[in-house]
Amino acid sequence: MTARSLRTAVFPGTFNPFTVGHLDIVRRALNLFDRVVVAVGCNISKDTAAMVETRLESIRKAVGSLDGVEVTAYSGMTADLVRELGAVAVVRGVRTVADYEYERQMADANGMIEGVETVVLFARPELSVISSSLLRELAHYGRDISRFLPENQ
Repeated sequence: MTARSLRTAVFPGTFNPFTVGHLDIVRRALNLFDRVVVAVGCNISKDTAAMVETRLESIRKAVGSLDGVEVTAYSGMTADLVRELGAVAVVRGVRTVADYEYERQMADANGMIEGVETVVLFARPELSVISSSLLRELAHYGRDISRFLPENQ
């Protein structure tokens, strides 16, 4: 079976850092799709190549034992990446009502632009407090965030 014939989903994000919540979404998406591509969005004007490469390496370590998961970087529109990969859907994790409202707008736009379907997986209650921005802030103030990161990351 070729990569294009597999039912592929794209899980896009900046993943800065990739958390146990992100890993949970990947694992759950594998129950729905044959292949999940974790797509690290990068903005050339904001991210240095070294930062993106470090993130990719870290995510690859975190998902390394999962069959059917690939990790890649991309820039541009997610809908274009979905088409390029022959994916059938975008997977998004939602923690809060604010997340839902944002993701609904993105899903509607992707659907109108490219006919891309979006599958929303709600965060497990015990993981819903975890966000990359919160972890960056905690780390900035010297707090240990290791329990919120995948073990082998």
